[in-house]
Amino acid sequence: MILVTGATGYVGGRLINRLLNENRDVRVLVRNPERLNGRTWKDRVQIATGDVLDQTSLQDALVGIETAYYLVHSMLGQEDFSSADRTGAQNFGMVAHEQGVKRIIYLGGLGDRSTKLSAHLQSRQETGAMLAEYGVPVTEFRAAIIVGSGSLSFEMIRHLTERLPVMVTPRWVNNRIQPIGIKNVLDYLVAALDNQSSHGKIIEIGGKDVLTYKSMMLDYAKARSLKRFIINVPVLTPRLSSYWIHFVTPVSSTIARPLIDGLKTEVVVKDSSAHTIFPNIHPMDYKSALDRTLERLDAGIVPTSWTDALSSSQPDIQDYVTLGSSEGMIIEKRAILIDAEPTSVFSEITSLGGNKGWLYGNWLWQIRGFIDRLIGGIGLRRGRRHETTLRVGDSLDFWRVEDLQTNLSLRLKAEMKVPGKAWLQFHINALSGGQSLLSQTAFFAPRGLPGLLYWYLLYPIHKIIFRGLIGKLKANSELRLNTPDQLS
Repeated sequence: MILVTGATGYVGGRLINRLLNENRDVRVLVRNPERLNGRTWKDRVQIATGDVLDQTSLQDALVGIETAYYLVHSMLGQEDFSSADRTGAQNFGMVAHEQGVKRIIYLGGLGDRSTKLSAHLQSRQETGAMLAEYGVPVTEFRAAIIVGSGSLSFEMIRHLTERLPVMVTPRWVNNRIQPIGIKNVLDYLVAALDNQSSHGKIIEIGGKDVLTYKSMMLDYAKARSLKRFIINVPVLTPRLSSYWIHFVTPVSSTIARPLIDGLKTEVVVKDSSAHTIFPNIHPMDYKSALDRTLERLDAGIVPTSWTDALSSSQPDIQDYVTLGSSEGMIIEKRAILIDAEPTSVFSEITSLGGNKGWLYGNWLWQIRGFIDRLIGGIGLRRGRRHETTLRVGDSLDFWRVEDLQTNLSLRLKAEMKVPGKAWLQFHINALSGGQSLLSQTAFFAPRGLPGLLYWYLLYPIHKIIFRGLIGKLKANSELRLNTPDQLS
């Protein structure tokens, strides 16, 4: 039995599919099992509820486990991520030892410890040491940027290159890096299961090419037939760089800052043991990994994304709220009769956002997203993982899918900066004669007087937007019913 932590994350979600395709018995550790709804593999794995920061919750999760994958990182969800990483790793290593786990496989960060590492890279390497502290052999893979559709570091580079014809960049863009394709990362993680030589080893992995961040961006531009110019300046600090990334990409400044600090360090493979231990794995060059990634992006094949993780949200996203009986909740509900089956209505609802937009007054949504970016929020730039399908935990512009029941309901929780907590819920009742009753409800739990002022000052605009939205959902659902082949 194999345990995979970080199952809702970028690497973990893809690793599970690879393990199941090899007929491995898999158990996954998640804080909220509902976030697995929509995963194609959900019914093929055992599900354990727990958190690496809660030592007690790990006891049952690690019973009967032979090998455990540790793919947890607190950088995106904790201000003091180094401390959280150490605590989580120590808890996991201790309980793994108590439960007789034979091995832990961990994916960390590449970086030469003889140089001054950033807090991010240092934390990644300390985590590996903490996991091994209680005697369970750890296979620690260390990698730099992972090239793949949905990878956080790669998405940051991709969005910068796509959106800026001229980039003013700090000197670190000339630092050397050895990126690796997500396919090869998964190759190593899976191959380690049956490779005795990898036990207790630190293994540096990278792609075939060593290049610079600048050349990575220019190669990306070339692959997309874009003309891009990069101008280096000596005074662009990590803080200023993180603010710039905040406004241009879906990555917030709080997430970008530790990443950028890490980019100042050269990250290339110095130890060739990966080739010796895994001679049958031949890492791709950057162009091949890039072409593979772009093909999947163009085809809409993005099985996992960095935004899937709870930690890409605002800090309080982990609070699970049952709606309907909360005191002080402001509720605005609309209902409309639609001459279409629930399947058509549901398809229209679940395709909202991203490139399609919000159907009515989309420029108002864009203004709201821009204002959110200005005040440090996430704005609209996160988009969506897939153009037409959603699952629990997906990001949807500045919302998060909190609940999803096929052909019945969708509940979104707001992650923009607001003085309170907000939700938008759609519920479909099937009626006779092929009709549906669609209910659209906005919930807002104000935080003090600022919250009340926010709601009532913006209510005239919300009223226009939400009235127009439900009207467009009705029109498009009925049109979808009549011309299904022309709508996506």
